[in-house]
Amino acid sequence: MVKAVRDLRDLKNPELGPLRDDERIDGRTCLITGANSGLGRAAAIELARRGGNMILACRPGHAGIEDEIRRLSGSDAVELIEVDLSDLRSVHRCCDEQQRRGTRIDIALLNAGCMSRRSQRTPQGYEIMFAVHFLANRVMIDRWLADGVVSPSSRPGETPRIVFVSSDSHRSAPPIDFDRVGSCPDYGMSQSMRHYAASKLVLCTYATELSRRLNPGEAVGVAVHALCPGGVATNIVKDTPRLLRPVFDAWLRRFFQKPEEAIGPVLHLCCAEQAGNSTGTYLHMMHRRQVSPDAADPDNGARLWEASEPMVAGSRESR
Repeated sequence: MVKAVRDLRDLKNPELGPLRDDERIDGRTCLITGANSGLGRAAAIELARRGGNMILACRPGHAGIEDEIRRLSGSDAVELIEVDLSDLRSVHRCCDEQQRRGTRIDIALLNAGCMSRRSQRTPQGYEIMFAVHFLANRVMIDRWLADGVVSPSSRPGETPRIVFVSSDSHRSAPPIDFDRVGSCPDYGMSQSMRHYAASKLVLCTYATELSRRLNPGEAVGVAVHALCPGGVATNIVKDTPRLLRPVFDAWLRRFFQKPEEAIGPVLHLCCAEQAGNSTGTYLHMMHRRQVSPDAADPDNGARLWEASEPMVAGSRESR
């Protein structure tokens, strides 16, 4: 958290300027995971204002968020679809529904995240942050590509975009243990941030490898990007022990950005023309950076792809 506060000094001298008002996504279908709160909610409002046809992919229990986004954005092109990213059966049901509807996604903002203060297993037996931050996204993207929900195109203005909300904490994670990837060791609050960072390293490694595999030549067929928004006052630490929660909430409100202030890199990667003609960008707030050497290593990307392939196949069998 201290590092995140220090990082906010970068806001004083951004490399990229704010998005212009005329940089819009009129008529483009944009799906956002975790759009019910925090960064996802703020992004949904602004992308709807910029003309996007919004699909809010949220956990069950958030009925009414679509009406709220419509009211705050002034756009009626907002709908809700329920998905629990910690349960791969729910992910497949969501994909089945999109296939049934004939949905075509132009921009996917994979924003949903969690920080568990103790080890939790998903219904399929995976560590929950690994599942939510990486595996559910891989299963969903595999389905989208197979079902034609995301269709690669190198035609100007028609290239679909996949944007991952990650974290610069991935730089502090130990190398991926490919023999134990996805396993759920017992851990408590003192190790939760370590496992959070590890899940974000897996996500950044996947994003880099996905960009390579979808764009093997010079032409960009699917623009794949990732970002760290910096310190944001969201409810991601809602699992904090009750006695400590007021301290964490006060810290976040005092030192971190509001979600509405932190969406600059999200808007750039989702809307800027340049981001649709390139791939593999990583933004730390409004600065271009390279992901960590571990996340950029093609051997690590290939090993992660191979190690997670049986997990993806197993999710199909248990649908």
